[in-house]
Amino acid sequence: MSAGHDHSHAHASFDKAFAIGITLNLAFVAIEAFYGWKVNSLALLADAGHNLSDVAGLVLAWGGALAGKLRPNPRHTYGWKKGSILAAFANALLLLVAMGALVWEAVGRLLAPEPMAGSEGLTIMAVAGVGIVVNTVTALLFMRGREHDLNIRGAFLHMAADALVSAGVVVAGALTLWMGWDWLDPVVSLLIAAVILWGTWSLFRQSLHLLFDGVPDGVDPQAVHDCLASLPGVSRVHDLHIWAMDTSQVAMTAHLVMPQGHADDGFLKDATERLHDQFEITHVTLQVVKVPFTTPCGDWQATSEPPGRAAGGHSGHAHHHESGHADSHF
Repeated sequence: MSAGHDHSHAHASFDKAFAIGITLNLAFVAIEAFYGWKVNSLALLADAGHNLSDVAGLVLAWGGALAGKLRPNPRHTYGWKKGSILAAFANALLLLVAMGALVWEAVGRLLAPEPMAGSEGLTIMAVAGVGIVVNTVTALLFMRGREHDLNIRGAFLHMAADALVSAGVVVAGALTLWMGWDWLDPVVSLLIAAVILWGTWSLFRQSLHLLFDGVPDGVDPQAVHDCLASLPGVSRVHDLHIWAMDTSQVAMTAHLVMPQGHADDGFLKDATERLHDQFEITHVTLQVVKVPFTTPCGDWQATSEPPGRAAGGHSGHAHHHESGHADSHF
């Protein structure tokens, strides 16, 4: 049996934000690279390279978001929603590689520092000041979506980190101009790498986790199990699976063992709404059986059953069973 559902999702569109962010950052990369080459500043050249990788990251994120909007078909029944997860992973991987190259160059320059004239420090400060504005504006474009979408969060975190990095470059330029510390330029580059690596690792870990259908960080599988097991008439939750359809939608399937076999549309609708309201699970599929007749995938089991619930049923084939099915999609 099925509860009524609508397979459309109302997602906030960030197309305009991506277009503006990419345009602004491309212009800034050109300015930063030119003046970095002109004054021979590793900090500016490295940050220009990093900002170029951010442009590529924004393009990847936009591509992933657009892929998620493609309609499902018989060969891709979920559509291309995983595109946003893949984009977040590629974005993180790109940044990790870029920061590795930055560290290599900065160490080389630190071992053999090159003097910088006072006018170069002023140039660095001016260009990095522009970077603070560009990166802050771009980050603000994605701020409203950072809480619910890993792909958008990646874009926001990178832009916000870059704004802080540009502020660090301004400080380095001022100190170099004032104190004549030629070694400060590569040191700032290493600090830039440390800041970006720290912010990127979480994105890398989470996106890789979701690519392998891991349970999203914001969902407690034990709590989901207990919620289902507490439903009236349910003696056992069997073969529970939770995974991310994309960077903002969570799907779940489970078998509910109900020895009395009573499950109507109202029951399934209530269960679906509970899962949505408590865990933001947007796509729920429930199958009701008197006795479980399938073997669970893997050996993960919840650590407890709610008090007063007997562990009804067992694995194996049942000669008689009654099943109900709900496929609900918010």
